[in-house]
Amino acid sequence: MATESSHSIIYTNEKSEAIRVAVVQAEPVYFDLQGAVGKAIRIIEDAANQGAQLVAFPEVWIPGYPYWIWTRGCDIEMVQRYIKNSLSIGSDEMKRICAAAAKNSITVVLGYSERDGNSLFLGQCHIGSDGVIKMKRRKIKPTHMERTIFGDGGGDSLLNVVNDEKIGAKIGSLCCWEHSQPLLKFHTHSQGEEIHIAAWPAQLPHEEGKGLWSTANEGSLNLSVTYAVEGGCYVLHACSIISKNCVDLMKTHEGDQYYASGGGGSCIIRPDGKIISERLPDDVEGLIVADLDLNDILRSNAYLDTQGHYSRPDLLWLGSDTRAKPRVRPDQYERALIVTNDNIPVTRSLVRYLIKYNYLNK
Repeated sequence: MATESSHSIIYTNEKSEAIRVAVVQAEPVYFDLQGAVGKAIRIIEDAANQGAQLVAFPEVWIPGYPYWIWTRGCDIEMVQRYIKNSLSIGSDEMKRICAAAAKNSITVVLGYSERDGNSLFLGQCHIGSDGVIKMKRRKIKPTHMERTIFGDGGGDSLLNVVNDEKIGAKIGSLCCWEHSQPLLKFHTHSQGEEIHIAAWPAQLPHEEGKGLWSTANEGSLNLSVTYAVEGGCYVLHACSIISKNCVDLMKTHEGDQYYASGGGGSCIIRPDGKIISERLPDDVEGLIVADLDLNDILRSNAYLDTQGHYSRPDLLWLGSDTRAKPRVRPDQYERALIVTNDNIPVTRSLVRYLIKYNYLNK
C-alpha cells in the first residue's frame, strides 16, 4: 500500500540561472476533498522546502482519477460521491491551495476534477507564486470511458501556456491522451512553451491482452518523450500511483488496466527527449526534483524547431477558435452573418474580402 512519504530524487545543475522544479508521484485521497486538499498543501510545502520554484501534479489528482470507469462504465453511486468531492474553481478549498502557493512562494500546476454546478471537467490550473490563478483549462476531449463522467473543454482551454515572469519561463499544460492529438500539441507548441506539464493518472506496465500498449505506463512515457522532442521543451511527466486499497475501493480487480497496485512513473525529460531524472519505484510516493537549464532548449532548437526554421507555414498551417462559448450568450455570432440573395449565410469579413479582391460586386 502506498504511504505518504518524503522520498525525493534530485538532479542538480550548478548554473545560477537554473530553474528548480518538482514533479509529484503520489496517491490521491479518494472521495475526500478536505483530505485531498490537505495532502496537496503538504506536498507543496515539501517541494518548496527543497528549493523548487514549480511543482507539477498528475491528472485529476484532486480527488483522484475515477479508475472504476474502465471496469464498469456506469456506477451512479460512485459518480455521486465523486461529484461531491470534486473541486470548484472559486471554492474555499481552491483558495486554501492558492494561499499555500503564496505562503511558500512556489508556482503550482494542479490537476483536479473541476465541479461546475453539477457537471465535471478534467481541469488544470496554473497558480502563480503570488497565489493568483494565471490559467485554468479543461481537457478538450475526455478519453473514451472518461466521457461517462466528464464534459468537453472549450476554445479558451487552448490558451494553456503562461509566461511565468517570476520563474522566467513559459509553462504549458496538457492532460493524459491530449498528448496524442497532433493539432492540440502543435497549438500548444505555438505559444512558445519552455516547460510543459504532462499530467497523467497511474498507468500499470503493459500486459498483453489487457488494454493497449499506448494506454499503459510505457506508452504514456513514449508520448511525453515525443512531446519534448517535437516541442523542443522540458516535460514534467507527472503520474499518480494506486494502492491495493484503491483497487479494493473502486472494485477494479477484473478490469484491463487498473487491476493491481503501482502505476507510478514520474520523471523529467530534456528537450532532446532524454530522461534526465531517475525514477522512483512505481508504488512509492515522493518528488522528482531537477534543475533545468533553458539553454538546452536553444541546443535542441538549433537542430529542430517545429515553430520556426523546421516548418512550412506556406504549405501547412493550423486554424483555431480560442473563444469561450457559454450556453447562454448574446447573438453576436448571428449578427456577424449576412444572407446573400441566394439565401447563403456568410460572414461580414468574408464579404469584405470578396469585395476587396473583386470577387463580389459592391
